Amino acid sequence: MNIETIQAPRGAIAVLSGGKVQITDAGATLDLAMSVRYETGASRLAIDKRLVCSDFFILSTGVAGDILQKLMNYRFKAAIYGDYSHYTSKPLRDFIRESNHGKDFFFVSTMEEAVQRLTDAE
Repeated sequence: MNIETIQAPRGAIAVLSGGKVQITDAGATLDLAMSVRYETGASRLAIDKRLVCSDFFILSTGVAGDILQKLMNYRFKAAIYGDYSHYTSKPLRDFIRESNHGKDFFFVSTMEEAVQRLTDAE
């Protein structure tokens, strides 16, 4: 996995890309997030969607809720970037839309958009 650090006015943003799936459950996500925070000082994560397990996008598994709650508890903001066009689940589409109206978690198409949303987030 590649980690690039971008300095932004409200703090460093770590851009995570490449490699195998890293985000599989709340524990693995917290381990990854804390390692990134230790290495880069970043509490804002731009995450390539390919690093996230497929169960995350099946809301009935509870994986997404567990992961986002864990990140929120440890004061991380995150934007997951990638293609969401093939998802047809109405609950997932609603979840993505509602998240994008918030200030902590975003689902966007590109890495550049992820960085911009995290830069603008209060």
